[in-house]
Amino acid sequence: MNYPVQVAPTEFDLPRLQRALAGRARHFRRLRVTGATSGLQALSLEVTRRCVAHCVMCNIWKTPHTLRELSVDQWLSMLRSPAAADLRELDVTGGEPFLRDDLDDLLLGAANPARSGLERLHSIAITTNGFLTKRVLRTIGGVAGPLEDAGVGLVFACAMDGIGEIHNRIRGYPGGWDRLHTTIEGLCALRERHPGMVLGLKMTVHHYNVGQVHAVAAYAADHGMFTIISPFIVTPARYGNLDLEADLAFTPEDIDALRDFYGGPTFRWSYYARELEEYFRTGQMNKVCTAGFNYAFIRSTGDLYPCPLLEMPLGNVLEQPLERLLASPAARRFRRKVGRYPSCQTCTEPGLERYALPFEGRRYLELSRRLDAGEFRQLHEHLGLDKYLD
Repeated sequence: MNYPVQVAPTEFDLPRLQRALAGRARHFRRLRVTGATSGLQALSLEVTRRCVAHCVMCNIWKTPHTLRELSVDQWLSMLRSPAAADLRELDVTGGEPFLRDDLDDLLLGAANPARSGLERLHSIAITTNGFLTKRVLRTIGGVAGPLEDAGVGLVFACAMDGIGEIHNRIRGYPGGWDRLHTTIEGLCALRERHPGMVLGLKMTVHHYNVGQVHAVAAYAADHGMFTIISPFIVTPARYGNLDLEADLAFTPEDIDALRDFYGGPTFRWSYYARELEEYFRTGQMNKVCTAGFNYAFIRSTGDLYPCPLLEMPLGNVLEQPLERLLASPAARRFRRKVGRYPSCQTCTEPGLERYALPFEGRRYLELSRRLDAGEFRQLHEHLGLDKYLD
């Protein structure tokens, strides 16, 4: 994963940062033992499971369109929970979020503390397949300015699984590549007027598109975009795609190619790339996870998950307040065991380190001591972790 480069802090005090991380490490050890709750810093909202694509690696599109979706007022009411008072990052995903006619109202409402209560929100991230070009550009053109004025950054991850026709086949959407490319060109034009907007590509890698990783990375570089290039995940919860595992599986040759890719210079400053390189060598992931502690995922129906990949809902935010669900005995049991579930050993979900490394403290502290000061500073600023440390 190659992250968007963040604005460097005016002062980088490594000893002070290391002291803070040591304190967080002690605090997290206590939380792990007790399973006690902690305020959310990152939250993902699956605002719909409707989708216009029929992807070969995902079964979300098979969800009945009659499935309940929370209204904007219900989402914003939930965000006013005391458990979300420290929220720094809000991720909006689907399905395809731009199928919602009221997405602009949700984005503007979340960035307005009077409506959402989110006083410390730094950024809103949106994942889209980019096929609904006119709707995407109209919506973002209308919200980019107000979000900028509110001090909330807008981060885009456009799904790209290859260049040209191979993307269309994987997404099951004829003409999808042309639409995505047109959307990206339009977003790049909007970025000229709103330079705080961050644009990126998200590629789900599997047997059918391993050979496209370098091409997608090059496209991103040409357009000034970050990249999230991560292996496919099978799960009964988020993607409902257990039946697809055999078709998507990597061959030994695929694995060799990915090890070379993640170990290459393209992702020099990516902590996640280092994890993946080790994963493809050993078959085991060894990464920090704070799901359930400072992160959660909410389905379009309002079902709350401490981790989107495990079929372990804690309840529904329409039936119980968010803070009560996160403090429940079921949530406490989950937090005491997080990282030790069988699925955790092979979890390649990208992006979790953004909020896990500063919160867990120990692993990031060790990294700060292992790297030289200049190299660590570049990694720290590249990951943009300051928003989780203030």
